[in-house]
Amino acid sequence: MTLENKKNIVVVGLGYVGIANAILFAQKNNVLAVDVDESKINMINKKISPIQDAEVSDYLKTKNLNIIAKKVSSNIYKNANFVIIATPTNYDDLTNYFDTKIVENIISNILNETTIATIIIKSTVPVGFTELMRKKYKTKNIIFSPEFLREGKALYDNLYPSRIIVGDKSTAAHEFAKLLDEGALKSDIPKLFINSTEAEASKLFANSFLAMRIAFFNELDSYALKENLNAKSIINSLCLDPRIGDHYNNPSFGYGGYCLPKDTKQLLANYKNVPQKIIQSIVDSNRVRKDFISDEIVKLNPKIVGVYRLIMKEGSDNIKKSSMQGVMKRLQAKGIELIIYEPLITEEKFFNSKVFTNFNSFVNSCDLILTNRMSEELKGLEKVIFTRDIYQSN
Repeated sequence: MTLENKKNIVVVGLGYVGIANAILFAQKNNVLAVDVDESKINMINKKISPIQDAEVSDYLKTKNLNIIAKKVSSNIYKNANFVIIATPTNYDDLTNYFDTKIVENIISNILNETTIATIIIKSTVPVGFTELMRKKYKTKNIIFSPEFLREGKALYDNLYPSRIIVGDKSTAAHEFAKLLDEGALKSDIPKLFINSTEAEASKLFANSFLAMRIAFFNELDSYALKENLNAKSIINSLCLDPRIGDHYNNPSFGYGGYCLPKDTKQLLANYKNVPQKIIQSIVDSNRVRKDFISDEIVKLNPKIVGVYRLIMKEGSDNIKKSSMQGVMKRLQAKGIELIIYEPLITEEKFFNSKVFTNFNSFVNSCDLILTNRMSEELKGLEKVIFTRDIYQSN
C-alpha cells in the first residue's frame, strides 16, 4: 500500500480483539490504539504484548508497525477513516441482555467529533443493535463486523482467517474488508457482505454451535463415566465419521471463558418470541455438566482438593468465567476444602481458598488434584489427578 493510500485507523479497546486488529492494520496503515488502562498503553508503546499471544509478542517486537497507543481523550477520532470498537460487552443476568453502554458511549463520542469516519463494531452485541444505533444517530456509517478469534491465537486467526464477514454492502464495507485482506497472510479468504443484523446473528450462532458441540461431547463423557465405559473409544468411533470430524471433541468441565457463556445466553434472550429447545438446552447442559463433575469428585471423598490453574486452556492468561470456577463453587457448597495453584493470581486467597504460587508446596498440600486440562507440569501425578482431558489437547 502506497503512503497516500494509508488509512488512519483508531482502535478502541485493547483486549484480544482490539490488539489483534490494531497490529493487523498497523502493518500497512496508521493505527492509534486507545484504552483506559495505562499499563496496556505503556506496554504496547514499549513493544511488549499485554496479553499472552505468541504472534502478538512477535509482531510487536520484530515488525515495523505504525502504531501508537494512548489513553482515551478528546479529539482522537477527528482524523480517522475507520474507528474500530472492540470494548467488552458483558452479559447482565438481571436484564438478560448484553451491557452495551460502553459501546453506545463510544459511538456518541465519535459522532461528536466526526461524521466522516466509518464506525466498525467488533464488540459482540445483541441482534439488532447496529441497526438500532443507525436509527438513533441517523447515520449509515455504523457497521458490524464479527470476530472469530481464539484466546492466545487472536492475531494468528486474523492473519489466517476462516472468513471475513462485514455487516453492510456499501463502499466503506468493501474498503474495510480489503484492509482485513491486505493485513492477512492467507490468500483467497472468503468474504461475505450481509446486513448488520444477519452479521450479528452469525456471531452468536457460531459461538452457540461451538458451545453445543462442547456440551454434546461433555454429555457423552458423563454417560461413559457413569456407566464405566471408555469415553475415548466412543468419541474416536464417532469422529471417524467425516460429517462429525475430530475437532472440539475433547471433554472438559464445561465450556467457559469470555465468549461462549455470554453469547449463548444472549442468543437465548434474542429467542424471546421464537419457539426453541436447543438453545435453552445448550445453556442448561453447561450447568448440568458442572453439577455432575462436582458430584463425581465428592464420591472420591477427598480431604483437600487442589485446583490446578483457573485458565481454560494452555496458552491463555484469562481466568474470567472459567468452568473450573463453577466446579469450585459447587465443591465449596458441599463443604470440601480447596486450595489453588494459579500463578496469575497475586492475592493470598481466591473464592476464600488459599492460593499457592509454589507448585511443589501446592502438590504436597492436597490429596486430589483437579485440572481441566493436563500439563507437562503434572506428569507423574496421574494417580492423584481428576480430569476429563481425554486427548490432552485444548
